[in-house]
Amino acid sequence: MKAVSEEIQDLSIKSLESTLNKLSNASNTMSAKGANTNIVKKRRNAVQIGLTSLKDTWNKEGFFYNEESILITKDVLQGILPSIKKQIEKAKEGSSQKTLNERRLLAIKLALESLEDRLRGNETPIREHPTN
Repeated sequence: MKAVSEEIQDLSIKSLESTLNKLSNASNTMSAKGANTNIVKKRRNAVQIGLTSLKDTWNKEGFFYNEESILITKDVLQGILPSIKKQIEKAKEGSSQKTLNERRLLAIKLALESLEDRLRGNETPIREHPTN
């Protein structure tokens, strides 16, 4: 994985944590209303795995997902990218929404890079989660 500054690492982790929180809240709200939460849950799980991969890459916090989970996560995260790019295009220059989405886009791209490194064997070996 390419080297990035500590500031970019911190901003990326915070961005994915914020995204995870947003998706968790959306899932809870939708569940309470009886709405279908499949897509939101898939995205929430993918963001969680991407976040865990980055935290392990940069801070050695542990990564316990198998190859199948990584492949699914990559697919889901790649599917999110076009909508974030559209939001960036629509946002006003210098707006907080544009900054938030630019950081989210970078964070997801870095998470994808980290996950790809794991699949190529350039990262910490993939281990099964102790509860599996």
